[in-house]
This record gives sequence, structure tokens and C-alpha cells, in this order.
Amino acid sequence: MDIWNTLYEKAKEQYHPEDVSPFVMAHHVVCALEAENGDIFTGFCIESCSGVMNLCAERVAALNMYVNSGQTVVKRLIAFMDKVPYGEGSGIPCGACREFFMQLNEKNENMEIMVDFEKRETVTLKEVTPFWWGRERYENAKTNEEN
Repeated sequence: MDIWNTLYEKAKEQYHPEDVSPFVMAHHVVCALEAENGDIFTGFCIESCSGVMNLCAERVAALNMYVNSGQTVVKRLIAFMDKVPYGEGSGIPCGACREFFMQLNEKNENMEIMVDFEKRETVTLKEVTPFWWGRERYENAKTNEEN
């Protein structure tokens, strides 16, 4: 089994849409990611009537990675609703998630994101987040460390 099948199967285990309460729903979007060391972490979306409290599956998986291993670098990520990514922009994290991954670790710009499971087509975070505003801050942090 290739890594993408493994990630898909792990994410699929989380897919069981449910209403947590009349205000909160969960498990309708799922994610699995492979950390830098090869460990796999999963997450699911949880949404409420108040948008500021929503958490996307991708960020939940990243938080699980950090809380359980201290890692911040993602090699590969797959996210989906009721079917695997099928092209046409499916599988690409929302802007908030892209921003979070870029801020979590600059190496995440190289993470592969599955966009068409059948064709095994991926894009990198850098490709879907061009001209990211924070690169200069990473460069300044490196300069300060050297001094």
C-alpha cells in the first residue's frame, strides 16, 4: 500500500458526519497528514453556529501532530468530505489552514497536498500560497539567531 492509500484509510476512519448538538456538527471533513518523521496524524472538522469557533480538519490534524509529538513539519496531507480529492480544487486547504501551516514551520511550504487521488496529483503548499507575506519574518529570525 502506498503512503497516499495509507493516509486516505486513516482519514476515512474519521468520516462519520454527526450533529454534536443543535449548534455543532463534526466529522464531515477529515484529514490525515504525514509528519516529517513518518508518523501519521488525523483530524476532523468541527463547526458551530459561531464561525470563529470552527476548526478545520487540517488544523486539528496539525494540532494533534504538535501536541502528541512536538513536530511542526508536514510531508504530505490529504483532506476530503464524502469522497477522495478528485481535482477541480478539491483537497486544497482553506486560506486559514494554509496560513497556519506556513506559520507553523517554513518547511511546510514543501508539503504535498493531494488534489486528485486517482491520478495521484499533488501540489505543494508553496504553489497554492504564492507571495506569502511572512517569508521576510523567517529570514529576520535566521539573521537574529546568527548574531
